[in-house]
Amino acid sequence: TSRRAGPRRAMEAPPLPAAGGDPPGGCAAAGGGPGALPPLPTLKPGAKSSSIIVSPRQRGNPVLRFVRNVPWEFGDIVADYVLGQSTCALFLSLRYHHLHPSYIHDRLRGLGRSFELRLLLLQVDVKDPHPALKDLAKVCVLADCTLLLAWSPEEAGRYLETYKAYEQKPPDLLKERVEQDFLSRMTDCLTSVKSVNKTDALSLLTAFG
Repeated sequence: TSRRAGPRRAMEAPPLPAAGGDPPGGCAAAGGGPGALPPLPTLKPGAKSSSIIVSPRQRGNPVLRFVRNVPWEFGDIVADYVLGQSTCALFLSLRYHHLHPSYIHDRLRGLGRSFELRLLLLQVDVKDPHPALKDLAKVCVLADCTLLLAWSPEEAGRYLETYKAYEQKPPDLLKERVEQDFLSRMTDCLTSVKSVNKTDALSLLTAFG
């Protein structure tokens, strides 16, 4: 007896190759033909979802292969990724940005202010990224957008997973833990000087109390 393949899980990345930042290929053509896909669900800003919502533009993006620890699914969204009720992300590769410098400006304008936290997830895939990084940093400041740098699709996937996983976590988990005892606080104070390490700080405190 032949075995029937089970339904494909949403967390599995599509096998289609694509250039980062470029609207990846492999999307089914629109229309009512036999190869057309059913309409994608639309997620409005502020709506709750237990999954990362992914735009069809990202179909075939290698980044999706590394989103393994949280579920994701395709949906009809303006951003590339919706990571929470108030968080979204656009994806861009520097290689694509060099070929289409106006692309990210158009995407940011289209995104508007629908989300409180807007991320630009930038994959650094060129030899000399510094001039473009400087320009994109200015763009993000003017657009009130947070710039995240990833040097590989795997690192970009970790960013997406982390933002989704911490969506409902209290901010205390992200804050630096500062010890309250005198020795720890004085050590932190002294080691704020670049030339002083923890051993030097302990010696100073022992000698001068």
